[in-house]
Amino acid sequence: MPNDYFAELYVAGVIAKAGWNVYFPHRDKGFDFIISKLIDGKRWVVRPVQVKSKAPETAAARPAYGYKGKLTAVHPEMLLAIPYFTAAARGKPCCIAYMPCSRIILDTKGFHCQPAKLRDRLVTPRPTFIHYFDDSGIERMEQADWSTS
Repeated sequence: MPNDYFAELYVAGVIAKAGWNVYFPHRDKGFDFIISKLIDGKRWVVRPVQVKSKAPETAAARPAYGYKGKLTAVHPEMLLAIPYFTAAARGKPCCIAYMPCSRIILDTKGFHCQPAKLRDRLVTPRPTFIHYFDDSGIERMEQADWSTS
């Protein structure tokens, strides 16, 4: 599995390249970093970010694949970034999901957000979540209703 710190920095770099400001905390207690962007010269968008990387541990097919576990902090405007690493794409994720808090489910086992599917160790977006992945996912974060989408 890729180093979590590498995954955080990779995601931060991709988001910064898309024009967002990235702020790293002095202490990592809750969110990995914070992003902000002035949209249309009028509206500031500020989002706390948690990054949870995934790498297929098995060749078994999974119709839903993503993050399951604990989140150190939750906020209505937060972004859960899930970079998916595979053996075929060494050194960089094959895709990244940029998920709003509204798509993170809390149940008796903890949090889960599974926007991808896994087949033959290949990760692809599930059709209903494809607009949260890669460039379209970053563009969608600028929308005023993103956190409730």
